[in-house]
Amino acid sequence: MNSIMEPIRAFIAIELPSQIKTALGKLQDNLRTSKNASVKWVDPEGIHLTLKFLGNVDEAEIPALTKALSEAVKGVAPFSLQLGDPGAFPNPHAPRVVWVGVGGEIEPLRTLHNNIDRVLAPLGFPPEKRAFSPHLTLGRVREEASPGERRRLGENVAALKTEAKSSFEVESLSLMRSRLAREGAVYSCLASFALCGD
Repeated sequence: MNSIMEPIRAFIAIELPSQIKTALGKLQDNLRTSKNASVKWVDPEGIHLTLKFLGNVDEAEIPALTKALSEAVKGVAPFSLQLGDPGAFPNPHAPRVVWVGVGGEIEPLRTLHNNIDRVLAPLGFPPEKRAFSPHLTLGRVREEASPGERRRLGENVAALKTEAKSSFEVESLSLMRSRLAREGAVYSCLASFALCGD
């Protein structure tokens, strides 16, 4: 009797080196005050630069995805990114998500993102309607946060600057799996694709 496989909650991301995760953790510490208790902070170990969220996919789809992503990295040489300053969606006056911007060599990142959209569209993953805005999520404001708490958090975010512009090399792309556990999402890499400028 065949067991029914549960769908895989998948996304495509750039994984971050440990020193960048440490820097992000320090930024969170600077924002984590008793006045901002209504924020669910992301574990720095789980922070990554998401390029495309795929949602639930069947295990049978993974080979086609890996083949497509092998194509997406062709022609994109390794490049360098750096942490920008913190910000908030939709705006600092009523934040729902606190994030850190990404700077550096953005053009190769955009090319990689466009390549991913191009190779995955035939597989049933259409491009997103909104423009690509690379960022690293630090935390999400809980629904019960008061307008005053949101405003104070927004003020703290606006006043905070990333100290040294921490840079990192992007040498590969990852197909990631997200498992929802009681303590939060647990991430694992299903496949990795080295960037190759040839």
